Amino acid sequence: MKILVSNDDGINAPGIEALAAAMATLADIVVAAPDRNRSGASNSLTLTNPLRVKEIQPNWFSIEGTPTDCVHLAITGLMDADPDMVVSGINNGANMGDDVLYSGTVAAAIEGRSLGFPSLAFSLAGHSPQYYSTAAEVAKQIVARLMVDPLPPATILNINIPDVPFAQLQGYEITRFGSRHRAEPTIKAIDPRGETIYWIGLPGKEQDAGMGTDFYAVAHNFVSITPLSLNWTNFTAFEQLSTWALGLDNNKTQGMG
Repeated sequence: MKILVSNDDGINAPGIEALAAAMATLADIVVAAPDRNRSGASNSLTLTNPLRVKEIQPNWFSIEGTPTDCVHLAITGLMDADPDMVVSGINNGANMGDDVLYSGTVAAAIEGRSLGFPSLAFSLAGHSPQYYSTAAEVAKQIVARLMVDPLPPATILNINIPDVPFAQLQGYEITRFGSRHRAEPTIKAIDPRGETIYWIGLPGKEQDAGMGTDFYAVAHNFVSITPLSLNWTNFTAFEQLSTWALGLDNNKTQGMG
């Protein structure tokens, strides 16, 4: 078995080292990760510039690009054979609720799934997480389980792990996304040359963080496993939009008259 490992914190981040070591006990691994921290890169793909690659050790590739670039390039150009699975992380900090929209960690997993491979994203909760060994053991257990009981088609697992010793974990929960309040205001400042600059504000505080959410599970020392689908179609809106579209057709007919 072969596993592709990526992340958004960069090739030298402690999380990817812990994840790669854990995956290496289960399969042959290839590591392809950004040459620097690309947190918040989301699903961006570099189309107007070439991508430079350095093999810093056998099967470890440092890439001047986004997490999506790394997974795409590894699968379509660097690897001599397709991986059986793509794993991303271990992210320095949680990726829960609305955070997933911006997460490069999750984006790497999405790219793996979009290219046809089972994919997982692992994140360690906390502002300065310490227990990467806990997250690595969780990743190892989950991937070993998926080897004998694979994911449904087009499914990605977004996994968030509390920053506690492994023995203090309360178990595993299948969760839905919570949500946050609106983000904090942008911070305006002046740089040393007198130019106006702006810092993106902090994420909003938790809004929907009740039982069943990823926020709730992690806060109670459970590993949160949220299944994601590549099909973002909102089927529940079909009926209303069908009537809405009919109104547009009527307006079009009247305009032609």
